[in-house]
Amino acid sequence: MDLHGIDLNLLVAFDALMAERSVTRAGTRIGRTQPAMSAALARLRGLLKDELFIRGPNGLQPTPLALDLAEPITNALAELQRALAFTQSFDPSTSTASFGLGLSEHPTYALLPSLLEVLREQAPGITLRIRNFIARDDAIGMLDAGEVDLTVGVPPTPTARILSRPLFEERFVCVVRKGHPTLRPPLQLDSFLEHSHLLVSPENDSYGVVDAALAKRGLKRRLALTLPHLYAAPVLVARSDMVATLMEGVIAASGHAERLCVMPAPLDLPSIPFALSWHRRNDVHPAQRWFRDLLASVPPRAGLRQAEQPNR
Repeated sequence: MDLHGIDLNLLVAFDALMAERSVTRAGTRIGRTQPAMSAALARLRGLLKDELFIRGPNGLQPTPLALDLAEPITNALAELQRALAFTQSFDPSTSTASFGLGLSEHPTYALLPSLLEVLREQAPGITLRIRNFIARDDAIGMLDAGEVDLTVGVPPTPTARILSRPLFEERFVCVVRKGHPTLRPPLQLDSFLEHSHLLVSPENDSYGVVDAALAKRGLKRRLALTLPHLYAAPVLVARSDMVATLMEGVIAASGHAERLCVMPAPLDLPSIPFALSWHRRNDVHPAQRWFRDLLASVPPRAGLRQAEQPNR
């Protein structure tokens, strides 16, 4: 039979008629008027080329075809109800779902260890698939392609199909090795400019936020090293006389904080926001909403400022 002519409401009506054996009671059972139920029965009779229900002394009597259809239709409706109910609720404690998470370098160190601890306690059956990205707008391509469910990084270029919520912010500080021969806190701008600098640029630029701030004053610094690996910077600074301007949380998570002298930057530098992003198509799914809320609730590592969360 061509299913294009079958309206799901007709199957619901059939199931109610089979249960109640009365057009009136069947209508009450599923919230329809008697004329609507009579019209549904007429359509079913036309589609199936069978009377289906015959009036008898004790109400409607099902035909042999109706009896044959009763159990399969009831089971199919119950299975559909279970499927729809699953999409309206999510139990992380029993779930074996798999989530794809795109992380830039810093959130991998800043959030992933705490996230795994929370998952171990609340959702031990869940699997994470981590993908890394570098350029902020790489997150858009990953979400568009369905390669990941969520990303965490510097917010990508705004677009209607990608939704975001802030997670935390990082401030910049200057670091040199402990025992540096000439630099001591408080760091002055002239001393800052007299030394060689290390620039971290994941996108391989040779111009960073420090250079932009200096350019506004007509100043420049001397770059001795530019590298794309954020977490290589602390150990390189600890083993040289270079100055680096890094996000404060990187130093705390690097494992080399005890070898470094941290000082406020002698420039007014903007903080760096990190955001959770997802595709609009995943916005209302219960499992996706749970995972987003969980990520947003993971306490920021010491030194990070958690962003104010919108009501969602």
